[in-house]
Amino acid sequence: MKLSKPIYTIGHRNPDTDSICSAIGYAHLKRALGENVVPARAGKINAETKFVLEQFGIESPKLLTDLYPRVRDVMLDTTIVLQPNDTLRELGKVMRQLGVKSVPVIDENNSLQGIVSVSDLAKRYFDELEMQDLCEAGVDFAAIIKVLDGQLIQGDDLNRKVTGKVRIAAGSATTIQKVIQAGDVVLVGDRGSTLLECIEKKISCLIVTGNAQIDKDILAVAAKEGITVISAPYDTYTCARLINQCIPVSMIMQKKVISFKPSDMVSDIKEIIAETQYRNYPVIENGKLVGLITRDQLIVTEREKIILVDHNERTQAVEGIEEAQIVEIVDHHRLGGLETGEPIFIRHEPVGSTATIVANMHWHRGIEMPAHIAGLLLAAIVSDTVLFKSPTATSYDRETAVKLAEIAKLNLQEFGMSVLKAGSGIGDMSPSEIIRNDLKEFQIGEYRVAIGQLSVMDTAEVLAVKDDLLLGMETMRSKENYDMTLLMVTDIINEGTHLIYSGHPSILIGEAFGNKGEGGVVYLPGVMSRKKQVIPPMVEAARNFN
Repeated sequence: MKLSKPIYTIGHRNPDTDSICSAIGYAHLKRALGENVVPARAGKINAETKFVLEQFGIESPKLLTDLYPRVRDVMLDTTIVLQPNDTLRELGKVMRQLGVKSVPVIDENNSLQGIVSVSDLAKRYFDELEMQDLCEAGVDFAAIIKVLDGQLIQGDDLNRKVTGKVRIAAGSATTIQKVIQAGDVVLVGDRGSTLLECIEKKISCLIVTGNAQIDKDILAVAAKEGITVISAPYDTYTCARLINQCIPVSMIMQKKVISFKPSDMVSDIKEIIAETQYRNYPVIENGKLVGLITRDQLIVTEREKIILVDHNERTQAVEGIEEAQIVEIVDHHRLGGLETGEPIFIRHEPVGSTATIVANMHWHRGIEMPAHIAGLLLAAIVSDTVLFKSPTATSYDRETAVKLAEIAKLNLQEFGMSVLKAGSGIGDMSPSEIIRNDLKEFQIGEYRVAIGQLSVMDTAEVLAVKDDLLLGMETMRSKENYDMTLLMVTDIINEGTHLIYSGHPSILIGEAFGNKGEGGVVYLPGVMSRKKQVIPPMVEAARNFN
């Protein structure tokens, strides 16, 4: 049985504090409204966000590196399994009662040993010309009693293995003397003289069919010869058919099995399944059986349901967003051209932070907000608005922040500064991590542009490694096919930005901001906001340039 999947609420790649905290806050709102919504993230947590989560004892949301359907998304639970020593009769009962066509075979450690199917069972009977040599299968007397629903009359070693063939004692005494050999297992009805003749051949097991009564004298002779005696309720013909079913499934199962891992992408396994055409495929993780894939499931796979927060552009979304079903968008950025297959709920407002929208949605819907959620949303607002210094900040953001601070019992100014300070240094960040901090991709005219932003209290620390940053930006630009890569080093105290840039056409920088600066860096006084003070002039410059 396949478990129901949650809806994920997730922010953009290279997430900032607003992206993470809004995802957590919105998931809280949706769960309060009775929906199975789980927060997720599309990238690594930065230092500022890590500080905020630790302040309120919140775990980092689940990391989703992509949304491409994987085996774990379509596999079934494996509650129906067999072990190698289970008999064919037990296999038949499972298939008949549960309507399955194939069954995985596992050992006591849940490690896959093989898989057995209806076709394997059919082949076993179609290929059979005579009753199976049970000795080849390692069958013991306990298995025979079990499959015949029999009763032990004589003997005590049920683990004793069958060493001869299975024979039916029919015909004349001469025929019996000629056919039956020492060590054989013999099926016989209520025929006293025949019983003795079989015992005299030093057989290993005598199976008396039809619940026939056995004379005490005959049992005494059997005991003297060490012969196991079993009474079966069925007629001789039925017993002859049933005894073949005490063969263990290990004798007919397929041992070389095509299996998959939970992390395998569905698109990668479809071709293998199309070529092999098996009905079921085991799913293995760390050597253990964890699920089962059925061929029919892959015709239509259930898509992940996703709520986007703090972004709405495909280029900023988690990889594989086109494979998912977007059900909602909550954002405060420009519209970025995402398409959906059906109408969805969108909450889109021109405010400084997505968290402002999420907080007010709680209040509009009458959902009580606990202190830790209020604290997370407050942190997101002060981070995205740079404690209301950004031109994106609105009175609505400030009013919301004041209300959240009251709920969280926090001093707005002190808490806001602690959040900004936590994210203001580069610490042990590598040049690549600095470049990719809060990185977003934009289509500006004909140009594909990546813009990261790092807010600091002292820009000198970052500018000191400018050459390493430019080298890393050029490498990223070339490798990921961007026309330009930009990094905003925003000074929280002096309210300005050093814009480091790489790529072409660099004339866009001069056209957008009035000058190109020197050495790949231009200082932009008063510039704090990417979406309001960097993207719009570059879009206008690209329009004029073209």
